[in-house]
Amino acid sequence: MAATTLFVLVALLFVPVHAQSQSSEEGFISAVISQKGLDFSKDILVDLAITSLAPLSLPQIQKTVKIPLVGNVHIVLSNITIYRVDVSASEVKPGDTGITIVASGATANLSMNWYYSYGTWFIPIVVSDKGHASIQVEGLEVGLTLGLENQEGTLELSLMECSCFVKEISIDLDGGASWLYQGLVDFFEGQITSSVENAITKNMKEGVLKLDSLFNTFPKEIPVDEIAALNIAFVNDPMLTDSSIGFEIDGLFVAADKAVNHGYYHKISKSSVSCKGPPKMLEISIDEAVFNSASDIYFNGDFMHWTVDKVPDQYILNTAGWKYIVPQLYKKYPDKDMNLNISLSSPPLIMISPDNINATIYSDMILDVLDDNKTIPVACISVVISTSASVEVIRNNLAGNVGLNDFTLTLKWSKVGNFHMHLIQSVMWIFLKTVFLPYVNLHLKKGFPLPIIRGFNLQNAKILCTNSLITVCSDVALADSFYNYLFP
Repeated sequence: MAATTLFVLVALLFVPVHAQSQSSEEGFISAVISQKGLDFSKDILVDLAITSLAPLSLPQIQKTVKIPLVGNVHIVLSNITIYRVDVSASEVKPGDTGITIVASGATANLSMNWYYSYGTWFIPIVVSDKGHASIQVEGLEVGLTLGLENQEGTLELSLMECSCFVKEISIDLDGGASWLYQGLVDFFEGQITSSVENAITKNMKEGVLKLDSLFNTFPKEIPVDEIAALNIAFVNDPMLTDSSIGFEIDGLFVAADKAVNHGYYHKISKSSVSCKGPPKMLEISIDEAVFNSASDIYFNGDFMHWTVDKVPDQYILNTAGWKYIVPQLYKKYPDKDMNLNISLSSPPLIMISPDNINATIYSDMILDVLDDNKTIPVACISVVISTSASVEVIRNNLAGNVGLNDFTLTLKWSKVGNFHMHLIQSVMWIFLKTVFLPYVNLHLKKGFPLPIIRGFNLQNAKILCTNSLITVCSDVALADSFYNYLFP
């Protein structure tokens, strides 16, 4: 059940910021991105923007200017390239109209080729020269206001505002004459400034379109295995504060081969949970209905059925081991090997409280005797198992481990006479502790994927439990594969 793509953490900056109407849909997994998480995401965006800006080619500029005593001079600026951008400060703030990201106090370095030619009435020849120049841009400020609408469970990114402002530039010529330098400053400073501003603005708009295209490729389900998938469609409108963003996804498990309507699940109203201690970037809250939906899917998929033919104490799987517990069994089938045919009679029920995560498992265990290559069912025992669970984050999965609290046994039917159930208690205890629970924990250890994109890793995660809710509080770090994922 490896974690797979749900949504880019960067996308958490861009939640729907339009109508805040309430939806009747319920989201059973919710997330809150704190200011620390927003700053982390903003830094990633700024780094990606810088990467896209350097190198960046600008259009050629040419102009004919009249210079006293010289006449008309034709000047061409070509191969204008931004080859370096440095950002000294940036910030991100959620607001009523959108999510605003501002990079200020930035600088940029440009290179270009210059060429000029002129002729005068008193010298019947054309004079020309060429060379290189470097341009230093100071006080560069770029601002974006972005929104993202929930379109039938899919994110749609929009650019609401985009601006770029250059405070001043300085030009350093290699070659030429001082009068030409002055001409460049006087006649081309405004054009170079506008060209830089327009090129950066265009680049930002194209970047937003690329992110929107990326969002449109995100699936609405995460395949978990051949039986189940996790519904990750967005529901409801986001909740914005001045320092965080919250949103909800459906979060329920569905059958892998078809869509399933889970309308019969009900989410209990609850107060929000805040992570204690130092602030974390991300809080992911999972309602117990998510786990119960998984329980239903695997039960209905006939996954919760298995035959046990090997145990650590193999003596249990021979009628001789039951000689003094069920004498009729040994008398009828002396020294015969046995199987335990176990199936769940109903989906396990998971309940989450502040003190415990409890699960009740309802199962039927049929005792099969192997006699002359025949499998003979001889008795069926109903076993109700009460367990307590612990959860942990392993990589980007929420994994679990269950321990045995108690169990009850009831004889449903028997072909070998009555069972004294109190005598079976010790045998059943050994079986549950050494076979059944290790088998369950082997699968729970794999966990199920939390809504984190491939390329990001949860870091220093902590888990809180309240009534019906598990909350994962975590920081997030970039994995080595992040840029390979964005730029395959």
